[in-house]
Amino acid sequence: MEITDLITRDSVVANLKAGSKKQMLQELARIAAGVTGQTERAVFDVLIERERLGTTGVGNGIAIPHGKLPGLDRLHGLFARLAEPIPFDAIDDQPVDLIFLLLAPEGAGADHLKALARVSRLLRNHATCEKLRTADGAVPIYDILMEAPTSRAA
Repeated sequence: MEITDLITRDSVVANLKAGSKKQMLQELARIAAGVTGQTERAVFDVLIERERLGTTGVGNGIAIPHGKLPGLDRLHGLFARLAEPIPFDAIDDQPVDLIFLLLAPEGAGADHLKALARVSRLLRNHATCEKLRTADGAVPIYDILMEAPTSRAA
């Protein structure tokens, strides 16, 4: 599973504006609805339900909200850099500014886990995250994501 399998240029947002975790998830749901063909409400409900189980804020300013949706034909990813970091209840209590949303079909057990692992490996690379934070727009962000190292180490 590679990042190129998950996102397109249309699923990268450079300066998402949100003042809270809930507002950010609502904005991501709105954008993801357009990318996936699902309703905004269905996407939002899945994301909120997952957050109730435990935060998807993994530390170092990064969150990987994810969930499974009936009706999806494949895995979908969406990357957003926030205009300003927001509190997210992350495991390190730091605000979040880099978000990689992952939505999977209901039956995508192993593929969903592989995609989460791949995204996690990508965003653990501090140099890549620094480039994502300083990139000038969605196209350069997309290019960075496509060129990121593909280390298989977990």
